[in-house]
Amino acid sequence: MPTILCYGDSNTWGAVPGKDRRFAASERWPGRLRGLLPADFEVIEEGQPGRTTVHDDPVEGEKNGLRYLRPCLESHLPDLVVLLLGTNDLKHRLGLSAFDVAEGVGRLGNEILTFQSWVKPISPKLLLIAPPPIREVGYFADMFRDGELKSAEFSQRFKAKAAELNCGFFDAASVIHSCPKEGIHWRAEQHKLFASALVSPIKAIIESAN
Repeated sequence: MPTILCYGDSNTWGAVPGKDRRFAASERWPGRLRGLLPADFEVIEEGQPGRTTVHDDPVEGEKNGLRYLRPCLESHLPDLVVLLLGTNDLKHRLGLSAFDVAEGVGRLGNEILTFQSWVKPISPKLLLIAPPPIREVGYFADMFRDGELKSAEFSQRFKAKAAELNCGFFDAASVIHSCPKEGIHWRAEQHKLFASALVSPIKAIIESAN
């Protein structure tokens, strides 16, 4: 049974734009993906609001995606990791460039692709996702100040990093966009579109590994 680990931030967790709640499990993209893949595929949702790639957040606390990654891999022993991080690295207080964010993603990618367990000595495959650009509007505008232009570079930067890692790549902006009124999170229909778009690349990666 192939195991797919969806490792991400609040858009994997399912934050509803402009609301203090999350979408139902069946509405979030990992849940939708579970319903679209063959029945013998296991999809594990691992989203944390505010999660960064490799950086400590001086305000929000334990959000460093690198610190939790290995325990997560050891817990689930995935065949494929769908990695969707980078948006929170754009918070103005972290002072990072799009290049820096891609480097953080690359560090995570390398950890995934070299991970091995005595139980399962074959390293996971990786599908690296470039998050869609953010918008500096509403509540998050000042928190993500200067982030909109940086996020527009994600597609190019992440694609280059995927080539360097020799892993799968998908540009989320090719099918979805962030909420135009809130700027960061995705509306329900975007979760649906995103999950549908991932089915083909995920199947291709799993089939190539067999």
